[in-house]
Amino acid sequence: MLKPRVCVLRADGTNCDEETAFAFTEAGAEAELVHVNQLRWGERRLRDYHVLVIPGGFSYGDDIRSGKILAVELTSYLKEELFAFVERRRPVLGICNGFQVLVHTGLLPYGEPHIRRASLVGNDSGRFECRWVNLVVGKSPCVFTAGLEGRVLTLQVAHAEGKFYAPTDELETMEARQLVVVRYADAGGRPTEAYPANPNGSLRGIAGICNPSGTILGLMPHPERYVKNWQYANWRRGCPGEPHGLAIFRNAVAYARQM
Repeated sequence: MLKPRVCVLRADGTNCDEETAFAFTEAGAEAELVHVNQLRWGERRLRDYHVLVIPGGFSYGDDIRSGKILAVELTSYLKEELFAFVERRRPVLGICNGFQVLVHTGLLPYGEPHIRRASLVGNDSGRFECRWVNLVVGKSPCVFTAGLEGRVLTLQVAHAEGKFYAPTDELETMEARQLVVVRYADAGGRPTEAYPANPNGSLRGIAGICNPSGTILGLMPHPERYVKNWQYANWRRGCPGEPHGLAIFRNAVAYARQM
């Protein structure tokens, strides 16, 4: 396989789709912007793609709750196709609003349709947070972060409902199964719940999780906003090596090529 095909799913209110498609193109994939209605009407088929990504934005204006309406669409009209895609272990990425969607569908953390084990709720600050943050990559089965364990990444956040919350027993289960992929980190690279390094108050500093097979990743920060050196906030004074978001997309493409 030369170039895996990536479905960048759009809906009304999605606004990070073109940047996400660009990131996958930079990583060596063939990315296509696909509106959810094209899947509903049979104009596109999910099984024809190797990677599915739900990008950031405000799908359907985040009415009711962030990501809720798109999640209902996916589990109502496209449930069989979506879960068949997952069962074939094809990678799924949800960024920001996409993470919220994946949690609402039940795909994260355990792939249970309609069963919500966690939530992304309003930021403790009570306001929209849009800035750069540090993340530390943990040990997990996640295919998107293969080879990145222990690294500290700098990426952007842009959300008002990004606080990761789950009951204590669910948090313990996720920790035991190593499903926490990235955590907000302080200047020393240590996971933190303290503001402002943790922009939303996420419990245990959780910024992203995966499913047990590691093929589904949801995270609040935006890796697609840092795949070129000039996207870095202080790029005129030099960049800290390779753009920190690029490896996430490259790992997805490398995994898809092996399928």
